[in-house]
Amino acid sequence: MKPIAIALGALSILSAAHAQDAAKPATDPQTPAVATPETKNPAAPVAGANSFTEGQAKERIEARGYSDVGSLMKGEDGIWTGTAMKDGKSVEVKLDFQGNIVEATK
Repeated sequence: MKPIAIALGALSILSAAHAQDAAKPATDPQTPAVATPETKNPAAPVAGANSFTEGQAKERIEARGYSDVGSLMKGEDGIWTGTAMKDGKSVEVKLDFQGNIVEATK
């Protein structure tokens, strides 16, 4: 009986180890990792289900050095879009579900 239990235990350990895929890097657009101020997904903004509220999106944008963040609209793609000021220029800002912030000069 013991050999069967040992074999089953070893088999379950091997199955669990095999089932784990290698972690995707944070630069993969499919990775739902939250960006940090030091990192940004090069594919940003990435479409996806966005759980940031408008207030959280505004706070995150302001924390990156933007001011006068105007009203933000969340598109069907899950990306928050609005206007803000940075370095004396009005810019369009976008925040995706990973927390990446991108801008375009108006």
